[in-house]
Amino acid sequence: MSGEIPNLARTALEELQLVRLRETLQRAWDHVPHHRRAFEAAGVRPDDLHTLADLARFPFTTKADLRANYPFGMFAVPREQVNRIHASSGTTGKPTVVGYTSDDIDVWSELMARSIRLAGGRPGDVVQVSYGYGLFTGGLGAHYGAERLGCTVVPVSGGMTSRQVQLITDFEPRIIMVTPSYFLAILDEMEAQGIDPTLTSLEIGIFGAEPWTDEMRHAIEERAGITAVDIYGLSEVMGPGVSQEAAASQDGLHIWEDHFLPEVIDPVTHDVLPDGSEGELVFTSLTKQAMPVIRYRTRDLTTLLPGTTVPAFRRMRKVTGRTDDMMIVRGVNVFPSQIEEQILTVPGLSPHYLCVLTRPGNLDELTVRVEASGTVEESPGVVLAERIKQHIGVSARVEVVERHALERSLGKAKRIDDQR
Repeated sequence: MSGEIPNLARTALEELQLVRLRETLQRAWDHVPHHRRAFEAAGVRPDDLHTLADLARFPFTTKADLRANYPFGMFAVPREQVNRIHASSGTTGKPTVVGYTSDDIDVWSELMARSIRLAGGRPGDVVQVSYGYGLFTGGLGAHYGAERLGCTVVPVSGGMTSRQVQLITDFEPRIIMVTPSYFLAILDEMEAQGIDPTLTSLEIGIFGAEPWTDEMRHAIEERAGITAVDIYGLSEVMGPGVSQEAAASQDGLHIWEDHFLPEVIDPVTHDVLPDGSEGELVFTSLTKQAMPVIRYRTRDLTTLLPGTTVPAFRRMRKVTGRTDDMMIVRGVNVFPSQIEEQILTVPGLSPHYLCVLTRPGNLDELTVRVEASGTVEESPGVVLAERIKQHIGVSARVEVVERHALERSLGKAKRIDDQR
């Protein structure tokens, strides 16, 4: 059955992981010059892997490595066997390019079908895919997975917000797959049209592609009358569908460990941390043919936990920050998600915000521009500034602006404007 979730014992899963990990390391050694050079520099070979713990002896792969081998240097198969290419936006340098064989696409589709099923989707559901299509992996990943599960797909992509609302009204989807920030814009448009979001056909929102907090989840669920669940992935590893939160428990995202081996490391010392410790998430692919990934540093911060709804597969906590979107404000580490968490506790403010970092003199200054949820008043800004100082430990200037004053994101939200 498409989207069926394997019923494995943990010991059987780890035996399968070890076999697949050996095959992946050998494929990388044989066919990807970068990996062979990196293994040799670290003094390891594929046959040095005897247990899963031995993976810690192998070198990391970073986004810089992918860019240095642009465009096809990380591929383990001839380009003619690559059925599809995706890439990052490349806004901070060359894009990172990933390739997929036909078997890779098949596996990805099946993992997305699993994820939608775990989120509460069923064959026959109408699924509105409002992730962007194109080089970004979100739209096509969701599309293929929903079709594999047997759903009816509405491939609207991102943008055209009034049309998003029209299609929800006319086609009556049960599920929407979209970034949480853009779903807020869709809700704004519904309300502007006089539509009560709680009375639409939507029952489930599968939200990913950017960090979002549990406070944001609660705000969305109350406002839209849906169950909001998290999906995780990144193009360098595969795309969306690496892990998925269960609608039944909403207690973290189950990692599909028969295809991806996770680690959490200390981002400074690079030591592997025990389950239950927060650190940087690292992934090794176990079944990818076109582009095997060895210990890829995601820069996402999370914690690994035992499985619950799917007991054999470990969970990861929601990602609420990245090592590369951390702001250092006068020596204090601050993540946008921490600001968002405080915004959502203050009546009169909406979760549309921008953190602006400046250095007018010798010291950093943080300004938080946040939209009002109604008439602009001074008091919500004062309350938010006090909460940021009390709970995060930094002083911030808060500017409360009119509704719709901040630019809406159609894809991944940009929360930081560093003008230093």
